[in-house]
Amino acid sequence: MGERAAGGGPAALPSLNEFEAPRAWHCIDFIADLHLNESMPATFEAFAAHLQHTPADAIFILGDLFEVWVGDDAATRPFERHCLETLAAAASHRHIGFMVGNRDFLASCGVLGTTGMMGLPDPTVLGAWGRRLLLSHGDALCLDDAPYQAFRAEVRSDAWQAQFLARPLAERLRIAAEIRRVSSERQRFEGMAGADVDAGEAVRWLHALGAAELVHGHTHRPGSSLLAPGFKRHVLSDWDLDHGQRAEVLRLTRDRLERVAPAAA
Repeated sequence: MGERAAGGGPAALPSLNEFEAPRAWHCIDFIADLHLNESMPATFEAFAAHLQHTPADAIFILGDLFEVWVGDDAATRPFERHCLETLAAAASHRHIGFMVGNRDFLASCGVLGTTGMMGLPDPTVLGAWGRRLLLSHGDALCLDDAPYQAFRAEVRSDAWQAQFLARPLAERLRIAAEIRRVSSERQRFEGMAGADVDAGEAVRWLHALGAAELVHGHTHRPGSSLLAPGFKRHVLSDWDLDHGQRAEVLRLTRDRLERVAPAAA
């Protein structure tokens, strides 16, 4: 079932945001859900190596690059500063597009500007080599998770963000840690049953925005499947090379869309 507005009718469709890949490009990488933090050095090193050594002309990061981003003053912390410096180095010689996720939605245009990354609205239609792909983090489509959708609406409001960002950095970090703890406990007891996209709503987006394929992250359930006849989705992998061996890139070329391992030094 698709999303419903408070009055009972269909919810408003997202705005059409488009990006056309330059003709000279040959390869585009999609990644998401790296959840970078200082306690996962192997994951960060794999990410940094991929940024440097991938053959792709562009890398599109579809949300949750960071485990948490509590405001742009977090860039004063050593790990976050190192991440931004690494991204800036990569953006100096290839196109980096960044879409916020549910963990790093407070990253602003200001921090993007310091790295040279291009901000991607959620969703964005990418046109490349005759294909139109709808790019999204994916959390806005997980309609069965009603508590999360209520929380998402609250924290994306200007009023909540202004109040939250007015707090000292240390306090914001403590609040974020507590939110993550409560969320993890809820997932442990309730499972991830509500953490998949609503197929009907996804197809409604695709049809309205003129795309046949959806690329998203968030659910940590990598794979490709049909949403409905003529409409397909590709779910990105999360990355964790510190506690497991999960790291995958979805790569689009002129000929195919395939899953590959991250580029190594």
